[in-house]
Amino acid sequence: MERESMEFDVVVVGGGPSGLATAIRLRQLAAEHDVEVSVCLIEKGSEIGAHILSGAVIQPTALNELFPDWKERGAPLKTAVTEDRFLFLTEQKSFRLPTPPQMHNHGNYIVSLGNVCRWLGQQAEALGVDIYPGFAAAEVLYHGDGSVKGVATGDMGRTKEGEEGPNFAPGMELHAKQTIFAEGCRGSLTKTLFERFDLREGVDPQVYGIGIKELWEIKPEHHQPGLTLHTAGWPMDMKTYGGSFLYHFEENLVSVGFVVGLNYENPYLSPFEEMQRYKMHPAIRGMFEGGRRLAYGARAISAGGYQSIPKLTFPGGLLVGDCAGFLNVPKIKGSHTAMKSGMTAAEAIFQLLQAEDATGKEAVDYPHRLKTTWLWDELYRVRNIKPSFHWGLLPAMAYSAVDTYLFRGKAPWTLHHTPDHEALKPAAQCAPIEYPKPDGVLTFDRLSSVFLSNTNHEEEQPCHLTLKDSTVPERLNLAIYAGPEQRYCPAGVYEFVDQGGQQKLRINAQNCVHCKTCDIKDPSQNINWVTPEGGGGPNYPNM
Repeated sequence: MERESMEFDVVVVGGGPSGLATAIRLRQLAAEHDVEVSVCLIEKGSEIGAHILSGAVIQPTALNELFPDWKERGAPLKTAVTEDRFLFLTEQKSFRLPTPPQMHNHGNYIVSLGNVCRWLGQQAEALGVDIYPGFAAAEVLYHGDGSVKGVATGDMGRTKEGEEGPNFAPGMELHAKQTIFAEGCRGSLTKTLFERFDLREGVDPQVYGIGIKELWEIKPEHHQPGLTLHTAGWPMDMKTYGGSFLYHFEENLVSVGFVVGLNYENPYLSPFEEMQRYKMHPAIRGMFEGGRRLAYGARAISAGGYQSIPKLTFPGGLLVGDCAGFLNVPKIKGSHTAMKSGMTAAEAIFQLLQAEDATGKEAVDYPHRLKTTWLWDELYRVRNIKPSFHWGLLPAMAYSAVDTYLFRGKAPWTLHHTPDHEALKPAAQCAPIEYPKPDGVLTFDRLSSVFLSNTNHEEEQPCHLTLKDSTVPERLNLAIYAGPEQRYCPAGVYEFVDQGGQQKLRINAQNCVHCKTCDIKDPSQNINWVTPEGGGGPNYPNM
């Protein structure tokens, strides 16, 4: 069956903060100049916000620029931060430390980023953006000259073997003069663009963390609206990057999460289990006693910062948001920078659309515009903090203080990153970690957690967790690294089971919460995450 096609001026791939800000700004500019610019946005989640997961404390800088009247418009930013706390944890004790200046949250808001995106989606539709949730971009389309032509959405109704099933429907081709990739961290199409256009040449590798998050309703006497609490130290050892966040917002709700840098060395480490035992610390557990867990999710984050930003443009399109890596790691924020990148891209694209036939052209003005914004300066000033953690927690904290207070982010050097997947040591060189069993009250197992994420995939579709070499899991990962995929996955997707006296990898793709950790951390880069059918995956409420 031939695929049908639709034509737009601009197609945006991804309904997160950057993609929505791009689409909104384009339509605003079109209205201001009384010209027509057709904008289509597609989102693989079942609705805008379904796959959005973040802490989140949002800095409203970009939102103020996009919608100065966002309060009057009813934006879901309701809980202003009233207090910042920063603790260093040992196994049984906690020590209050001065909050690092990058983590000061005066003027910021504790939010559900998913709900913020739902609201942004409403604003975009009101401005005339065509939004299609439940459609996953599965393929980049190219013109004969090699420039990007648009994207094709994935087929629906294929069997596990890839054949056309009884309800088969081919994907749709979306053609555009310019295609904006706003896929978020480790975007599956963005990876192919990196290779085709050599976008990562001359820059550091991207490095990542995995964030495990839960949403709790706690007892009113434990609730402090506007409180943000961050910790470093236990349960991580002094060499492994990681820490927690705990945010109190409205209606006795608390977001709690733990982030682990994916450059950890011990293959026995489980980010999910680290998050569970963090909640048992004497300084933390009392807050959750008598409470109720409402939701669960996990997501990888791009943590490379300034030195890992790739070339952002190519003929026919560009990158915005976390797929390009605009997260400010020391600030623990990326929504404001993601939105600003999208708004800046929109201005460059709009100029290109008005000046000439923009089909297949390169919006070379975008990176130049970006370098004049507060975003670029913000990321430059903190560029050395994340890579300093290669030295361990205490040396990094000491260096970060010097970099921040003495050099004010303008040290005459730049530290560099190494790829996360190269960090794992053989299991024989590492000590197994004994994690306590979940109690079902404060700590939980993976499967009950995935249940709360409302994750669902059509079971008969082809597996979206593909292996380049099917022998690697047993021959390399299990034999040398003790099967790390069964621990770094926060959703129980990967498990080794006995088959005829031999251990074989089983992939439970139905459980996948789309965190992309497997695509990042697999030691031989053998796992390739591709998009499942549109609408599949988690459906996060208030996350």
